[in-house]
Amino acid sequence: MKQQIYSSLLLLLTAIIWGTAFVAQSVGMEYIEPFTFNGIRSMIGGAVLVPLLYWLEKPLQKKEREFPCSLENRQKKIDKTLLLGGICCGICLCVASNLQQIALQYVAVGKAGFLTACYIVIVPVLGLLFRKKCSSYLWCSVGMALIGLYFLCVKGSFSLEWADGLLLLSALLFAVHILVIDYFSPLVNGVKMACIQFFVCGLLSLLFAAILEQPQLSSILAAWLPILYAGVLSCGVGYTLQIVGQRGMNPTVASLLLSLESVASVLAGWLLLEQRLERREILGCMIIFMAIILAQLPTKIKK
Repeated sequence: MKQQIYSSLLLLLTAIIWGTAFVAQSVGMEYIEPFTFNGIRSMIGGAVLVPLLYWLEKPLQKKEREFPCSLENRQKKIDKTLLLGGICCGICLCVASNLQQIALQYVAVGKAGFLTACYIVIVPVLGLLFRKKCSSYLWCSVGMALIGLYFLCVKGSFSLEWADGLLLLSALLFAVHILVIDYFSPLVNGVKMACIQFFVCGLLSLLFAAILEQPQLSSILAAWLPILYAGVLSCGVGYTLQIVGQRGMNPTVASLLLSLESVASVLAGWLLLEQRLERREILGCMIIFMAIILAQLPTKIKK
């Protein structure tokens, strides 16, 4: 129970960081293009974690000196799993984040937030393929959260266009990303896997930027603050907390907690930018909070 509370708090903090960092993403797009932005911020996110890797490696090196034979074969297997997990997470993150960033140029922010958050439905559906069943209470929580997100994010008429398809595809990749983390996080060190993930995502994004875009140093320097904010907090801190917090947690519950990113972004606009909250937005926040509380309640209390 303590571990569940600890993991939930980490994912809640992740959602808050992502929600407030969304402003930096929007501002950064005024100066540079999507692949360039994601490539640089991912590389910064990986660089931030490098000093932590040295600190985490010291205890392991001490154990290897004490038990060189017993740990050698086991460590090789862990390293292979770590590399595979980092590469898989990095590819999923690269495709998902860049699709989202491209679509943001053509879709309203509220609608984009709603379509991206559809991963809360995709995660349990994909989880069924891997024999990760959800209780009726959890399915009810997913439905409530989706309704809440609609009230929170979508205003006026709702129709689907080609850019919306990119966001739905992005939501699918974010769902796969959550399930990949769910598989690998109990097997390897979360911080190390996050570091590999960022460098893979960054290198792939910069490769596409070199092919499809024309990055200029002056534009990058003009956007240094949003890039640094998104790189250090959204990538370096946020995604690392996601990997650590998801360990041992039901991926559907994790996706519900991470969907609070939309609530955090709205509340940040209200507190920091003095943006007015409409009644439907307040209703959406309340429904999402109730859905997450229902998902977190122990089974005995639910019954």
